Amino acid sequence: MNNHEIDYKLYGDDMQFVEVELDPNETVIAEAGSLMMMEDGIRMETIFGDGSSGSGGGVFGKLLGAGKRVITGESLFMTTFTNEGSGKKRVSFASPYPGKIVPMDLSELNGKIICQKDAFLAAAKGVSVGVEFQRKIGAGFFGGEGFIMQKLEGDGMAFVHAGGTIIKKELAHGEKLKVDTGCLVAMTSGVNYNIEMVKGIKTALFGGEGLFFATLEGPGTVWVQSLPFSRLASKVFAAAPQRGGSTGEGGIGRVFDLFND
Repeated sequence: MNNHEIDYKLYGDDMQFVEVELDPNETVIAEAGSLMMMEDGIRMETIFGDGSSGSGGGVFGKLLGAGKRVITGESLFMTTFTNEGSGKKRVSFASPYPGKIVPMDLSELNGKIICQKDAFLAAAKGVSVGVEFQRKIGAGFFGGEGFIMQKLEGDGMAFVHAGGTIIKKELAHGEKLKVDTGCLVAMTSGVNYNIEMVKGIKTALFGGEGLFFATLEGPGTVWVQSLPFSRLASKVFAAAPQRGGSTGEGGIGRVFDLFND
């Protein structure tokens, strides 16, 4: 084992958080801003990249790791939480929007998963958080996540989050699953990912489901979310009263007006 072995417990239903239990000198890495609470005796430190290369990577290695995170749209920095006490300590991380947290033991998933670029929440120290480029031009342009997705590699625990309810599908060799491009959360490295255009001009233009969907071919495991954040955000924005209109009195529109006064 190259990763720290951490214990954890999930709390909540639709607004979950994960509590990680650290033995002395154990460390967990997390996205900046995901901390909910931690016990005394845990040292918090901001680092470049994910810290998986240790001290032997040098300055260039750290900059390269940080640069990969910028490509995926994440911050240059990550945060580590290390138990410097003599007993067990606990630190908790919360999802940024309603949904589920999925614990993934990378040692049981062939050491690698590929996920949407904002899905990573936290992981045991030693898990590498990198980028995965889509080799096919169609998947790159129309896949909802662009050419770049995140990849998590190692043999420890990792936690990803997604919106709504998450379902796990096991695909046999040659078995295919068609998914809305925004609903794909993660997949194992053996899954073949491609983009297919919706058939029929009327369905494509008036079906309300977009022009493309993802096709996933096994063997492997796929995680699918019921409520992508982009879909949630578009519904909230569409329902929000517009400034200056009759529907802008009170509610969200009035709150925005107060900040602009």
